[in-house]
Formats: sequence, structure tokens, C-alpha cells
Amino acid sequence: MDNLTLCAPCLFGLEGVLADELRRLGMEEVRAENGRVLFSGNIAAASRANLWLRTAERVMIVAGEFRAESFEELFEQTHAIEWERWLPRDAAFPVRGHCVSSKLMSVPDCRSVIKRAVAARLGERYHYLRAPEDGSKYQLRFTVLRDRVMLHIDTSGASLHKRGYRALSGEAPLRETLAAGMVLLSRYRGKGAFRDPFCGSGTIAIEAALIAKNRAPGLLRGFDLSAWSEEARCSLEQERESAPEREFNGEYDIAGSDIDADCVALARENAAKAGVQELVRFEQSDALAFYADTERGRVVTNPPYGVRLGEAAEAAELMHEFGVALRPVLKSGWEAAILSADPELERELSVQASKRRKLYNGSLRCELYIFGRCRTR
Repeated sequence: MDNLTLCAPCLFGLEGVLADELRRLGMEEVRAENGRVLFSGNIAAASRANLWLRTAERVMIVAGEFRAESFEELFEQTHAIEWERWLPRDAAFPVRGHCVSSKLMSVPDCRSVIKRAVAARLGERYHYLRAPEDGSKYQLRFTVLRDRVMLHIDTSGASLHKRGYRALSGEAPLRETLAAGMVLLSRYRGKGAFRDPFCGSGTIAIEAALIAKNRAPGLLRGFDLSAWSEEARCSLEQERESAPEREFNGEYDIAGSDIDADCVALARENAAKAGVQELVRFEQSDALAFYADTERGRVVTNPPYGVRLGEAAEAAELMHEFGVALRPVLKSGWEAAILSADPELERELSVQASKRRKLYNGSLRCELYIFGRCRTR
């Protein structure tokens, strides 16, 4: 599979970070759009992207894009795509997708029409009346957005945020891709102290350790494309085998803490599954007692903000008290990146952010507040 147009969807707000990741991996024709980044490459590029991308949700082949306002248009234009270019005779091709602000708003009907159109096209090319679908899975995904249909073939399988180290999570888990994006936006690359005083299940600190070590985030999991062909399997295996050669060897000061002992135990378990238990430490501690234990450092954290974990008033009071601990830390030269859905966070902390970045934690709009030297409000 050469000359593919590939698509890496991501959480809104991480497009620029993801585009930078792709360029560092040597991908060509990288171009960011809302909620996704497009690039060009072959099956080896898709393998590399799956294994190495930290902020992408999946890697997909762009099969076609077109406008459709009726099911007849949807069928005809889907049928016109050269599906035989990617799907072998025995391919299993389940269809999943969603519709937003379009004339075609029935997901089951769109799924059925796309399925019939692809089956008809393959039947004509491979000369059968009924698709056997007893071979490897080629997951087809569609999006109908404002009457624009986007059809993709998913190379990843399970979403890329499922790294394989977090079978269990705390009460309100932070997606691994968002945690990695927060670390990258904080500009942490392994130097200096790194702290998360509201660590929960440890995701932010674990992602920081993977970034510091330059360890491929997909090493613990599999990908659908490995079953497609010998070429795909070999390209992925070559990427896996060469990944350890790209890792860094150094000493890192990465720590997370939480007031909940069960969360700390879970974070340690997750770190062990990720293979970074020697790079990151977790301890039970109250964030309100946080202090700068080195000359320079960085705080990256996702404290409770009264939407999922508790009442807004309680979360606001917690941030007011945390601000008392945080301000001396920032004055000493530390930096901080705090993700919150609370628009009053700066006022509650009594610290003015130097930068703010809109991000989404699932469907919840948040801001990543970047704090440099303390500027009290």
C-alpha cells in the first residue's frame, strides 16, 4: 500500500502538538485540520505512526470524501471508491461512524448503506454474490459532518489512548493522549523535576516518564494492520524491534502524589505495567502541603474541578487552598500547567496564567493554564 493519504484524529486542541509529532517522525505533507491531522505515506508510515504517536486517537487510511444529502448519493459515491485497492477478497469490513448536523442523521441507515455499497463494489471486482468476510478485519469508519461524508479504514484497532498499562483507573480517569498532550505543551522533555500533586491513577506522570525515556507508547499493544498482509506485519515488527534503540538512558526526577492511598497504589501498579516503575515514584501526600523540593521544576496536573468529581464550591475552595501552596513554588522559579474546566481558576489560585490553551477532556471543554513565575492577581 503506497501513496496513502493517512488521517490521525485527535482531541480538539491537540492538532498542533500532533502535527509536530508527525513531522518529528519524518512524515510528509503534514497538515492540521480541526480534530485531525492528515499526512502522506505507505503502510510502513502507518505502522510507525501507530507505534509512536502520543496524542493521536487512531491512524486511518482516507478512502474518500464527498458531499451527500440523500442515501442514493451516499450509496453511489461510496460504491465509486476503489475499495479493492485496500480490501482483499475475504476482508471482513464492519462499519462504524457518526453523523453531525447533516441531512443524513440516522447512523444505522448510513452504516447499512455504506456496507451495501462496499459489498457491491467488492462483489463486482472479485466476482462473488456475497462477501465471505472470513479474513482479516478492516474496520471502516464514517463521519457525516454538515453533509460532508468522510470514509476511512482504521489501521489501529482499539483507540491509541489504550496503551495497555491502565486496565483499571480512578474515579475520573484522564485519557492517556490528553495527558501526553499536557506534558508536551508544558515543554517537559526529561530535564528537571516533574510533579503531579493530584496524580489519581498516575497517567500524567507515567506519560511524562515515557516521553522522558523516549519510549514508544504503543509497545504494549497490537494493531489491526498487522493482520492485513506480510508487508504490514513485517513493517510493524521492524518498528518494534528498532524502538529500544531510540530510547534515552538518564536519571529522571518524576513523581506523583495523591491524598488517596488507593489511587497511589493503583498508580504504582500502572507504572509497573508500563515498565516505568524505576523512572517515576508515587507517594501519598496532601496537595495542600505541596512545596518546591528542588531549585527548578514543573507541575503538570489535573485537579478536581467540580464537574465530575464533586461540587463546584468544594473544588473552588480546594483550588483556593492549593493556591496558597502553589504561589511560593512559582515564585521560586518553578512552572506549572494545570488543566481545568473552571473559568475562575486563576482567581481562585490568585495567580495569573502566562498562557491558556483550550483543550477537551472528552466532551468537556477545559483550559490548560500555563503559569511561569508567579504573577499574583
